[in-house]
Amino acid sequence: MQRYRIQFPTAESEHLDQDEVTFDLHEGGETTRLRFHDYDEIYRRPGLYEQIFYDRLQCRSPAKVASILRSATEQAGDLTTTLRVLDLGAGNGIMAEELRRLGTARIVGVDIIQSAADACERDRWGLYDDYVVCDLTDLDEASRHELEEWSFDCLTTVAAIGFGDIPPLAFVNAFNLIRPGGWVAFNIKQTFLEHDEHTDFSTTIRELVFTDYLEIHHLERYRHRLSIDGEPIFYYAIAGKKTADVPLDLVLPATASN
Repeated sequence: MQRYRIQFPTAESEHLDQDEVTFDLHEGGETTRLRFHDYDEIYRRPGLYEQIFYDRLQCRSPAKVASILRSATEQAGDLTTTLRVLDLGAGNGIMAEELRRLGTARIVGVDIIQSAADACERDRWGLYDDYVVCDLTDLDEASRHELEEWSFDCLTTVAAIGFGDIPPLAFVNAFNLIRPGGWVAFNIKQTFLEHDEHTDFSTTIRELVFTDYLEIHHLERYRHRLSIDGEPIFYYAIAGKKTADVPLDLVLPATASN
């Protein structure tokens, strides 16, 4: 696997959100400054995503979310080997590797950017049974039908929600593609569950977690990865059973009056 010359700033600015942090990429005698969430540019370079987030910053979230999904299903007497998984924000397929280790029956990746699908085909060909590039906030009928045909009974999403990459409506629409009684496993930055956090996504997640749409089977605080300063960044890993569809007016209040 190709190795890249990357350089983090000498100190991470405290006022920056995770998606605003940058790094310098030195290649071909030139230096390019990229944000952590410049996925098009990162995925275009084989192995760069893994080198930054897994080698340098020691991300452990795909393994953690897969682990709690396995634990929750086993304790409930269900089998991971029968699950038909929708992996939201699939990126270049790192979560699919963990799901394959669980022996899941079917895995379909969904992402909004074509470069993610291209990187997955290049780096992890064959891990997904299908990979759909679509916008879940504005899902066309052909894509909706394609996804519904899989009869999903599990949703996973890792390190992709809460920073604008996956808006609340996209997450809710994915959630509603899972049959009632199906499993949901995801992670979220710890501040998004705190009541002094007032973003649209944190409000949506608290509504999901603390009401009747999701029966929580496992909730665990853990170290997601390191910051570029070497400090731990903590997330919650959550696994539970879906009990009902989420009404769209939870994330689109205007629909209630239209």
